[in-house]
Amino acid sequence: MVSAADPNEPAPRFAVVGYAARLPGSPDADAFWDLLREGRDAISEVPADRWNAEAFYDAEPGAPGKVATRRAGFVDDVTGFDAPFFGMSTREVRQMDPQHRLLLETSWHALEHAGIAPSTLAGSDTGVFVGLATHDYLGIMSDQLDYPEIEAYMAIGTSNAAAAGRISYRLGLQGPAVAVDTACSSSLVAIHQACQALQLGECDLALAGGANVLLTPATMITFSNAHMLAPDGRCKTFDAAADGYVRGEGCGIVVIKRLEDAVRDGDHIRAVIRGSAINQDGASGGLTVPNGVAQQRVIGAALRRAGVAPRDVDYLEAHGTGTSLGDPIEAQAAGAALGEGREADRPLLIGSAKTNIGHLEAAAGIAGVIKVILALEHETLPRHLNFDNPSPHIPWHRLPVQVLTEARPWHRADRPRIAGVSSFGFAGTNAHVILEEAPLPAPGDIGQAAEGPQLLPLSAKTPTALSALAGAYREWWTAHPEATLADVCFTAGVARAHTEHRAALVADTRDGALELLDAVADDRPAPGLVRGEAHDVPKTAWLFTGQGSQYPGMARGLYDSEPVFAATVDACADAVADLLDTPLLDVVFETDSAEAQDALRQTSYAQPALFAVEMGLARLWQSWGLQPDVVLGHSVGQYTAACVAGVFDLAAGARLMALRGKLFGSLPAGGRMAAIFAPADRVEAVLDDIPTLSVAAYNGANTVLSGPAADLEKAVAALAADNIRCDWLETSHAFHSALLDPILDEFEVAADQFTYGTPQRILIDNRTGAALGRSTSLDGAYWRRHARQPVQFAASIRTLAEMNCKVLVEIGPRPVLTAAALSAWPDPASTPRVIASLRPTVDDRRQITEALADAYVLGHHPDFGAVSPTTARVLDLPTYPFEHRRYWFRDENEQAEAPKQASARTAAVALLEDGRIDELATLLGSSADDPLARDLLSKLAAQHNQQRDAQSISDARYEVRWDVLPAARLDTGDAHSWLVVGDDTAAIRPLIDLLTARGHQHRIVGLPASDAEEAAFTDTMRAAADEPNLRILHVAALDDGESSMRSLLRMQHSVLPGTRRAICADA
Repeated sequence: MVSAADPNEPAPRFAVVGYAARLPGSPDADAFWDLLREGRDAISEVPADRWNAEAFYDAEPGAPGKVATRRAGFVDDVTGFDAPFFGMSTREVRQMDPQHRLLLETSWHALEHAGIAPSTLAGSDTGVFVGLATHDYLGIMSDQLDYPEIEAYMAIGTSNAAAAGRISYRLGLQGPAVAVDTACSSSLVAIHQACQALQLGECDLALAGGANVLLTPATMITFSNAHMLAPDGRCKTFDAAADGYVRGEGCGIVVIKRLEDAVRDGDHIRAVIRGSAINQDGASGGLTVPNGVAQQRVIGAALRRAGVAPRDVDYLEAHGTGTSLGDPIEAQAAGAALGEGREADRPLLIGSAKTNIGHLEAAAGIAGVIKVILALEHETLPRHLNFDNPSPHIPWHRLPVQVLTEARPWHRADRPRIAGVSSFGFAGTNAHVILEEAPLPAPGDIGQAAEGPQLLPLSAKTPTALSALAGAYREWWTAHPEATLADVCFTAGVARAHTEHRAALVADTRDGALELLDAVADDRPAPGLVRGEAHDVPKTAWLFTGQGSQYPGMARGLYDSEPVFAATVDACADAVADLLDTPLLDVVFETDSAEAQDALRQTSYAQPALFAVEMGLARLWQSWGLQPDVVLGHSVGQYTAACVAGVFDLAAGARLMALRGKLFGSLPAGGRMAAIFAPADRVEAVLDDIPTLSVAAYNGANTVLSGPAADLEKAVAALAADNIRCDWLETSHAFHSALLDPILDEFEVAADQFTYGTPQRILIDNRTGAALGRSTSLDGAYWRRHARQPVQFAASIRTLAEMNCKVLVEIGPRPVLTAAALSAWPDPASTPRVIASLRPTVDDRRQITEALADAYVLGHHPDFGAVSPTTARVLDLPTYPFEHRRYWFRDENEQAEAPKQASARTAAVALLEDGRIDELATLLGSSADDPLARDLLSKLAAQHNQQRDAQSISDARYEVRWDVLPAARLDTGDAHSWLVVGDDTAAIRPLIDLLTARGHQHRIVGLPASDAEEAAFTDTMRAAADEPNLRILHVAALDDGESSMRSLLRMQHSVLPGTRRAICADA
């Protein structure tokens, strides 16, 4: 942690911003604190699924092949793992050490506890430093697997280096990834190395900790023979009865940052690492004999580097193994290193978590660190167990130390609370870390309750996990009623990864959110709750509404609550202030004045008002991290679409709209517009009789006519007489008609005053329905044509369908275009999801929040930091509920004692697998004409190949799993050409007849029965692949006749090797 040039220079400080643990009797860190606070002993009998404790037990410590204790500290479900969550196959995980699995899941939880969504760290220089020292899983596999069963996964799955590297790989971390093995001091050395890497700038964030798992009695036998284990399974550290330690397993991880970075980022700092040091015993009394002088030196080095005086350390979390040799050496070294200058009434308090959970060996140090952090946070030092009679081997009268026989308050005071943590490896590597209480957070508006509807996002890898997560949130929030809705929403948004299965809860109050959490947990619908499954961000188009959608007071709720929206509308109002007689804000938001309401119906105000509101909505969506792939406007909505596409800036767009509205508004009244719900050719026929009318828009479901009022009223009457629906539109003028011609020259000149760029995102030209190219000049002449020519909305929607747009978001005061878009969508099978930004009948804030909820469950990734109030803070919400399945190196249904023998492929087997039934019958001495023999051999070949192919596929790729899916919808569209692969037999004749009845053309390609036919079949299929609009149907499996059976067997045997090669090459 310091430069080599000056090892005594005080080191920079580091912040622990998160942690997670799975320890004996403690599935998480909260449970670990409960265990410590209650003074419980988590040691238990050896579980039956580890080994037969009775068979290996012998009260005599030196008995060959025996263990002098039946007890240890165990973690529940240590072989369980959520492989699908991490994208790992069953085959890989079976040969992956459970220590690696613990580290993966615990690292994820530690990052969530730190308020960091793990998915956001991909590509970062985050470092990983983990300690491991045992290889039980490798030992068991090596002992029980036969050589043919050993795979490449075994080497990687049991490598200590891979334990660190796998975390980096799965999370996409690019900082140092280091595995440490210094035996019992491994995890504390890992923390030391993490701090060094942070200081050197090798990483800006680090995960540090360790793991240990007990799966075999082998190490227990070793330690028992060395008289290191306590027969009664209790660590009696510093007690007269100390006679060895009890082994334990578990995992712990802390998340570390440089202190100044954590303060800058507003992190919840759990504790501060003031300094650390490591050293070696050197030539002590023996390789495994502790060196008191070395222990004293390592504590002293850590103190100097931390800039801490010995007397300032309140508590020492001792290595404390409970051995008659080690305890006296450690106690005296601690007294010597930490006793200097200490007042008689302030002895050094000492204790050890080993009395609660046993000696976790490589994970012992991280368990001690997390214990101290918990004690700092809860302001209580938990009591040290199993201390009844002080060890006579320790000179207590000369040492300023006191064992914590009772829990003691540890409150903040006028000086910082400081503790030391020691870990000493049996090979001589010693480590010590100095921890200090976290600084108090800076005063501010932290955690203030926010008003109005808010979005609480939840996500998980599976529906079951999503329900479990909602239930965990509900239970946590019930136990923490002080948590605000804003803080819970903020934490769920910014501090959690967002995966496939999603739920979005829109609530105004804590109680409302709890009710929605109930609904998610119980998997039932509820108002304010939407669910979705999204594997990718969907291609999204923004549709900008045209004139006629405006209403007084539109978006006022957003103007009052959303600064980004308000700033955008204000900027538009300022830009057009000199062009309007009445201030734009008065026109848009005034709801009581009849004069203002009348102004909003006037084109001169309606058009700049729509532009301002729509740009406010667009900028608001963008501030939340959502961007459109495609933009499309209807009529004057095209100006907002162009602005969002980067054709002109906000001020220019606002002024252009104001000038346009003013010019068009100066035209005389007398024109009207009507939507005609009839085929376009039927509506166009009206123009033959009344040429003064024009088609203003082709919307798909309807076609809009525009022109002189009297003429249009005549046309509408005639159409209505034919029972055709006609809806009058609320407009002040007949837009997109000849009535605009008198003003078009002046408008083109005015539009040419502005500077236009090329679209920076896909912009659909609503005059043609096609995407505008970068070479298109969007000048005054373009906007003149845009004003006069009809809106090709239906064609534009077809373009969106061709672009595979999955989501349509309407940017406007009310959902007008999305309904029309759905009606005009050409393929019902690919109908997109639609989202409305505003609705006149719904509170503005609630509607936009529900719109954001819809976008989230459809696959968008909002910037929840921007969505939430600026005063919101990260809470310690429940972490991800991993769904465990037991993984063992051998399938438990297999017979372990039945070795797999690799054998040569005999002639009979070759014929069987190739489907050469005639030759096989001859080889076996049977007549090829014997129907009974042929039937028997055909069935035998089918069963053999079914089993062989399943194993081949399993060996060549990850895992075969069949999921039940809903039946595909039957195509009822246009006729197609079909290539049917199979023999034209009675079994498939009904299908052929159905294709013919539905007007589909088809041709049949028979199954190959020889090498020559197989070559011809291959050529036919290659040619078919290049044939446009051809659909291929393989129906051979419908026919269980002899020829089909033989051909299928032949094809399977030919295809599998190529498939295996392709998959292996891609792996």
